Amino acid sequence: MSKVKCGLIQMALKGDGNMQPEEIRDRMIEAHIPYIEDAGKQGVQVLCFQEVFTQPYFCPSQDRKWYAAAERIPDGPTVQLMREYAQKYNMVIVVPIYEEQMTGVYYNTAAVIDADGKYLGKYRKTHIPQVDPGFYEKFFFKPGDLGYPVFETAYLKLGVYICYDRHFPEGWRALALNGAEYIVNPSATVAGLSKYLWELEQPASAAANGVFIGAINRIGTEEPWASTMNMGEFYGSSYIVNPRGAIEAQASYGDDELLVHEIDLDMVREVRDTWQFFRDRRPETYGPLTDG
Repeated sequence: MSKVKCGLIQMALKGDGNMQPEEIRDRMIEAHIPYIEDAGKQGVQVLCFQEVFTQPYFCPSQDRKWYAAAERIPDGPTVQLMREYAQKYNMVIVVPIYEEQMTGVYYNTAAVIDADGKYLGKYRKTHIPQVDPGFYEKFFFKPGDLGYPVFETAYLKLGVYICYDRHFPEGWRALALNGAEYIVNPSATVAGLSKYLWELEQPASAAANGVFIGAINRIGTEEPWASTMNMGEFYGSSYIVNPRGAIEAQASYGDDELLVHEIDLDMVREVRDTWQFFRDRRPETYGPLTDG
């Protein structure tokens, strides 16, 4: 299959951080369902949500109450529900949620569900930040331990790289070498700290690795942290960029939105045959990159 219709959903928090995780989860899933159904009706074949899409970006809080937001994968309620929608619409769905591996061990994870509703596996966020203002993730997330898997879905070879991961070029390259044609990057990123990088890093990574990338961000401000910690505004602007590094479609700055765009996988081969970056790699000279 050469052409694949991809969808990205960006959304504001429905509620605030003073609410309990279960109530927020219910509100966020309820808000997403019309967009999921719209994606299915538009024929979207690969759909992805924003980072930890059922919850606020709670990391500024350093509050243990958010451990209750974590779910088992694939047996938790959110992944099981999305398996039903994947099967209903014959749609691959990437489900970024807070994962509980066991009591006291938590990951920032994305589950991948194939178009027939089958659970294919998961990716766990590899790089965990501790960065002002409020990106204090080490309190909540253990670094991922699953490497850089690529999932053979019904429509394409899919990779996942989560938010802060995008600042590390090694993972993009690993996913491409593992066969990825399309890599999604669900994120939660605010204006000021990384707005300039938002439209720089992923296009550069797409061009360097000859892949399509779907970059997803949440929108709006989230209380109480916007007021108490100057967290700033999540700025949406989700987009799909091609293997030449050109953004082909982009969502708004501040609206709940489903972005739908058809990508042409033939471009992956065309670009890689033209630039030959993989042929000209010199991995035998890269030892210092992995020697610590």
